[in-house]
Amino acid sequence: MGDQGDRKTVRAFQCRDYLFEIYDRMSSELGCSVDYLINEAMREYARAREQTVAGIETQEVVGSAVAGAAPVAAPVEPRPAPMLTPVPPQQSKAQAQISMPPPLPGHRPSQGTGRQTLVLRFNGQTFPIDKDEFIIGRGARSADLAIRDGNISRRHAAVVFHDGVYFMKDLGSTNGIEYAGQRVESKRIEEGDVYHICDYELRFSYQ
Repeated sequence: MGDQGDRKTVRAFQCRDYLFEIYDRMSSELGCSVDYLINEAMREYARAREQTVAGIETQEVVGSAVAGAAPVAAPVEPRPAPMLTPVPPQQSKAQAQISMPPPLPGHRPSQGTGRQTLVLRFNGQTFPIDKDEFIIGRGARSADLAIRDGNISRRHAAVVFHDGVYFMKDLGSTNGIEYAGQRVESKRIEEGDVYHICDYELRFSYQ
């Protein structure tokens, strides 16, 4: 008696049109009938289904054979790791300085940092110093405090603000700067300091 599993029973079933067209095209290419292809497809599906069921049952048997152990669950496919956006490295100090907006025209970087206001009193007038370099000299256009005297150099001296401190600095003048009767090239300006340029007195104080 032949294998009962090879017998064919004619049954009607519904098939989507596009699937039938695929099987029809495959039957022409492979030289077999559409019935054969459909039966083979169903056979492979059933075989895969049986293997899946058998695998689950085997895991349940192994899990229950271990005393006090919980049943082994079916393996779960690992999910792909989430895509992470790389974080740019920390900017160097030089890069951070480059990215800063440029200072306003006529302003210097140290301006507006909450420093003390230095006041220069000269010839009965008061001059608040709010620059990093306050020029004293004979030149009306090149000096912030112009002294019209031939003994004064065009750019004679400067009050310089550096690292939070004010200095009185000679700019290579001919007659120089005097403090307490001594000629000085550069000196830190303290409260109440009095300097002399030729016959002119310059007195400083902080506010």
